Amino acid sequence: MSYQALARKWRPRRFADVVGQDHVVNALCNALQQDRVHHAFLFSGTRGVGKTTLARILAKAVNCEQGQQAEPCGECGSCQSVDEGRYIDLIEIDAASRTRVDDTREILDNVQYAPTQGRYKIYLIDEVHMLSGHSFNALLKTLEEPPPHVKFLLATTDSQKLPATILSRCLQFNLRRLDAQEIGGQLEAIVRSEGLSFDETGLAILSRAADGSMRDGLSLLDQGIAFGDGSVTGDEVRDMLGMIESHHVDAILLALAGNDGGALIDTVASMTERPIDYLSALDELLTVLHNVSLFQVLPEAVVAKQADSRIVKELASRLQKEDVQLYYQIGLMGKRDLPLAPDPASGFEMTLLRMLTFSPEEESDPSGDTGQSRVKKSVSSSNPPRKGTAKGVQLKKDSSHQAVTSKPMPRAEAIPGFSGVAENADSGTPAISEPAVWAAFVEASAFTGITRELAMNLCPESYDAKGRVLTLSLMPGLASMRSPSRQKSLEKKLEAFCGDSVRLEITENSNVSGETPEMLRLRREQEEKDQAYKTLMDDPAVQGLVSAFDATVVPESVTPGRQQRKRE
Repeated sequence: MSYQALARKWRPRRFADVVGQDHVVNALCNALQQDRVHHAFLFSGTRGVGKTTLARILAKAVNCEQGQQAEPCGECGSCQSVDEGRYIDLIEIDAASRTRVDDTREILDNVQYAPTQGRYKIYLIDEVHMLSGHSFNALLKTLEEPPPHVKFLLATTDSQKLPATILSRCLQFNLRRLDAQEIGGQLEAIVRSEGLSFDETGLAILSRAADGSMRDGLSLLDQGIAFGDGSVTGDEVRDMLGMIESHHVDAILLALAGNDGGALIDTVASMTERPIDYLSALDELLTVLHNVSLFQVLPEAVVAKQADSRIVKELASRLQKEDVQLYYQIGLMGKRDLPLAPDPASGFEMTLLRMLTFSPEEESDPSGDTGQSRVKKSVSSSNPPRKGTAKGVQLKKDSSHQAVTSKPMPRAEAIPGFSGVAENADSGTPAISEPAVWAAFVEASAFTGITRELAMNLCPESYDAKGRVLTLSLMPGLASMRSPSRQKSLEKKLEAFCGDSVRLEITENSNVSGETPEMLRLRREQEEKDQAYKTLMDDPAVQGLVSAFDATVVPESVTPGRQQRKRE
């Protein structure tokens, strides 16, 4: 006897065997029990989730020789004929190969005739969205006035392509994608029934690779059994799919957590010894990072999904929450850019180097040991330097591997008209509490990433000279930017700027007393645009063009040129 693929052998033959589609199964069973079976059903969903399977079970249920019931008996001649694909009153049509209107009319010409064996003649049209417009029109007439002995079961992977006139005449059931746990549970039941050896890791990998499709999961299981000579284990499945090994994932993430570039490159180099699907490798990294982030925020959720492995717990304690989010985002961007890389291996390596290089902010090791502190990298600001920004600040390392600046940040005294934290003659208020001075401090400090965005949206309100406390207002809706490490970074730079320690007190306030650096930047940009527009309109050549062609210059389209910015 020839071998039967698992996807065919284990195809559900009863509603109770269908996995993950309880919302559809319950509705169909209730309709059968109450004898309220509609004349047209539409099953939609991605591949391999049970559309045609449910349609065939429904066909058996309405034509079962034991009578119409919620579950077909599976023993009578009608049920067995449907299972074997030879039931004469079940007409299965592949719309993808029969799209012409003549094909549709030829099929529907026999609708008027009574069924040969069963109570109903059933038309099962798969991938119905592939029919032509004329074919839909031909089908619509029958759906509007169907004979009482006919049922239409339509299946599609893209219901949006169906005309509204067809959709309005069908009961629609949207089948959902199965999650990895549901697929894994079914795969485990199958391998146990087949008497095969397996481990949970192998089945878990196959369940994720199935991507929500039970049929794909069974096909991959078949492939895994053949590859592993009758067994399904994690190592064999990884080799079959060209996936990164779990110890490589652990080594990469631990190297990132320890800021160990050498270990990171060595791990990537060792991966080239076996065929790797680097897109899947990034998926593996993202899966672990997702579990790490979830463990940091909601540990019980990770325990519930049984993803609280040793590596997840260790990384959750060693990595900052912001780092995990950044690594995840860089990994997603790496997946997008991987097809554009010279080769997948270099694209994968470049993605990891981005994770190693960039970080949301700059902070020291919490232990306070500056000699052994981990130097965090700063994300390059997406905004170009503006007038007043300190340029040329670079990082280099001395013999003790501590980061030092090649050019020290300018002290407050270096700014014209500013003399440390001395009080202004007019108001008696320390100069650092003035919005203009705060803006100068932010520009001179060359903050990056989220820390810079936080500083740009702060406005000083008051300064307590006795306690050396500077109170600042934060624009509403930006409270998520605040963190103890970012505030510490601001205070550290402010101490270097003022020559004295200053503690910051930040409160969210919709009514700030002055301009934030961000407001100042936007105002200056608008002034530059207005000046550029005025300069352009004063140009005799432009005036001549406007007059000759009755033209209009759109103000929003005018941007300051390089020469104008240079003159300013």
